Amino acid sequence: MILHIDMDAFYASVEQLDNAGLRGKCVIVGGTSNRGVVSAASYEARKYGVHSAMPVFQARRRCPQGIFIPPRMARYKEVSTKIMSILRQYTPLVEPVSIDEAYMDIAGCEKLYGGAEATAVDIKRKIRESVHLTCSIGVAPIKFLAKIASGMNKPDGLTVIAPEVMQRFIDDLAIGKVPGVGEMTHKKLDAMGIKTLGDVKRFPPEVLIKRLGKFGTRLVNLSAGIDTSPVIPTSEHKSVSSEQTLEKDTRDKALLNEYLLKHAEDVARQIRKSGMKAKTITIKVKHSDFKQATRSITIASPTQSSKIIYQKAKQLLEAYPIKKKVRLIGVGVSGLVSKDSPVQLSLFEMNEPDHNKWEKVDRAVDSIQNKFGKTAVSRASLKEPQQKYEFSRSPLRGL
Repeated sequence: MILHIDMDAFYASVEQLDNAGLRGKCVIVGGTSNRGVVSAASYEARKYGVHSAMPVFQARRRCPQGIFIPPRMARYKEVSTKIMSILRQYTPLVEPVSIDEAYMDIAGCEKLYGGAEATAVDIKRKIRESVHLTCSIGVAPIKFLAKIASGMNKPDGLTVIAPEVMQRFIDDLAIGKVPGVGEMTHKKLDAMGIKTLGDVKRFPPEVLIKRLGKFGTRLVNLSAGIDTSPVIPTSEHKSVSSEQTLEKDTRDKALLNEYLLKHAEDVARQIRKSGMKAKTITIKVKHSDFKQATRSITIASPTQSSKIIYQKAKQLLEAYPIKKKVRLIGVGVSGLVSKDSPVQLSLFEMNEPDHNKWEKVDRAVDSIQNKFGKTAVSRASLKEPQQKYEFSRSPLRGL
């Protein structure tokens, strides 16, 4: 059996845990300006229709009594580390998929902890006693159903889909609840008369594949209760990103490059701290109409250099046509490897950027900032930003 553990309103719950005055109130974590977005909302705020990814100005309209708090990622990561440690007490097969959720494969653990439901009950107890927070757990024979089950009785829920009822559950499952069925796919399926996952079985596989591509094959398998996705244990970080919503929309690439530099430095600082290097650099651009785009580049030699990451991000932005004003911009890195991992040298090494030189400079700056604060030394070009901005960081994934 597979367990999916999902912490309840994690960021907001941590804030209520640390500040007793916030308990029972509408706590909304995210941007504090009207141009920001909601990262998390307490269940009190959700009653008013506030949810994650909602623009802050909409959240203020729906919940004027809401208490808006900027995120404290360091604190959330500290709590997450404790939670993941608890999960690994039961099985080494723990796959963190974000800062507040993880899969567990507990096959073979029955003699130690009892059945799957007993194990889930004990995990909920330990998390409550250790970090004083609640979680919801879904238990099912396959991975995608475990995730669906964890969201069925929130908060503090426990839902078990036993093997003998699994197919009946699948047949009745609303197609919109299936992971991967987004707005466009939902419209296509609705046009075909597919309302539940069981309805998929009325169509030949070739028809679904023609309409939906590879995802058609995925739906055929899921409708038959086939999900071979394994729980992959990992403690490695998968990606790191940093982004911001601007106070004013802009097309000014010089200004956007200034923000890219800030984010490149923040991202590079995070991966240096975790002892990693990045192979892929990505920029994220969201326009005034809320449509967004990403552009990526993979480099030959993994880096943790702020300068190299910025140069590649700037290169991506220069090649990106800005037809509408930009409201949000960010930098991310992925393809992370240990800084000690062997690297194949390029035949044209003499023409490659001198990663080592710039990484040494960055580490020296890190050392000074750690001792005397982030304002002790910084780039001259960042001393007087041309525009106020709201800053947010995404957590290191796979904690």
